[in-house]
Amino acid sequence: MRTFWRWIALLLMSGLALELFFLGRIAAMAVIDPQSTAFQRSEAWRLATEGPTVAKPAGKAPAKADTGFRWAQRWLPYAEISDNLKRAVIASEDGGFVNHEGVDWEALDKAWQKNEKAQEQAAKFSAAAKPGARAPKIVGGSTITQQLAKNLLLSGERTLLRKGQEFVLTMMLELVLSKQRILEIYLNSVEWGEGVFGAEAAAQHYFRKPASRLSAYEGARLAVMLPRPKYFEKVPNSGYLSHRASVIVARSGDVELP
Repeated sequence: MRTFWRWIALLLMSGLALELFFLGRIAAMAVIDPQSTAFQRSEAWRLATEGPTVAKPAGKAPAKADTGFRWAQRWLPYAEISDNLKRAVIASEDGGFVNHEGVDWEALDKAWQKNEKAQEQAAKFSAAAKPGARAPKIVGGSTITQQLAKNLLLSGERTLLRKGQEFVLTMMLELVLSKQRILEIYLNSVEWGEGVFGAEAAAQHYFRKPASRLSAYEGARLAVMLPRPKYFEKVPNSGYLSHRASVIVARSGDVELP
């Protein structure tokens, strides 16, 4: 019995040490720009070992390109990133960013309700699906801070334990860093295409201009790409992308910046 409690104590101490490690990493980010995120390192390894994927016709597996992988990222201070992009990203990804404490419970509840309906539709869809039909979309309710916590320090696996750790890291980020610093790190590290990370790399890749000079519409197009950047990179003429960007431009005027 004594051995059992020793193992329990050891596990608790190990868990506490891990959380203190994460807290130290986040505290350092208040003054030191992170060189990379866990997600970026994972993508770099994938691209280096497998190469970029090339889309194939429906029904066939994607082929691997035999060329070297592209990688672009350059850190920009908060003041050098266009306010148009900042407003568009907040309007598109997390409208309550400046007011919530890391988790937008109202948005999470709405996403939960939508997903319950989507699951009901999915059951009907799978029973009577037609070729080419699209399955009901499952939506998320993650805030910008939650997305940063996940990409910055965690693996891509989807488990209850990892989700719990994401919430803990979200609280740490909000406790230690300012909203402005959280948004600055997010905009400099988020993925905008295969091997394209951060606002400056995205602005140069898609518009051949610095991120400081992005227009309202250009910023909105980049913001709309965020949930599926690799997909939208391959379909730049997407009607959805253009329409949604126009909607985000209209919403951006009411966005409060940190």
